[in-house]
Amino acid sequence: MSTLRTLCQGELLQEVTLEAVSRLDLIKYAGASKDFNPIHTIDEEAVNAGLPGIIAHGMWTMGNLAKLFTPFHEEGFIQDYSIRFSGMVFLNDVITLQAIVEEVTDTYLDFRVMAVNQHGKEVIKGNVRFAIYE
Repeated sequence: MSTLRTLCQGELLQEVTLEAVSRLDLIKYAGASKDFNPIHTIDEEAVNAGLPGIIAHGMWTMGNLAKLFTPFHEEGFIQDYSIRFSGMVFLNDVITLQAIVEEVTDTYLDFRVMAVNQHGKEVIKGNVRFAIYE
């Protein structure tokens, strides 16, 4: 198993590809987050709001980015997380999560993170600081 401590600037974490976004994913997330905005679960409401169809909660996509760091939970934790939403995620989109090392110190690693849809469009981009346990 690789560890974050061995990574260098410019290296990539192993990508994580999510299964196609399903209506059930969004219904479950709505319940867990208490975000019941109908543009996330009801086609007609999304269309009435000017969208081509229901869209995933931005925070659903953002939360999934943490899966990039799950294999390293014994080494440290996500200390800081800043994200910019740059596109919408629709039903049946396949999202690939990516992270590139930007800086390495003795106490943390900084990553540039992104979520990219099946068309190669970034839907989220941002930064993560992963603190290393001493």
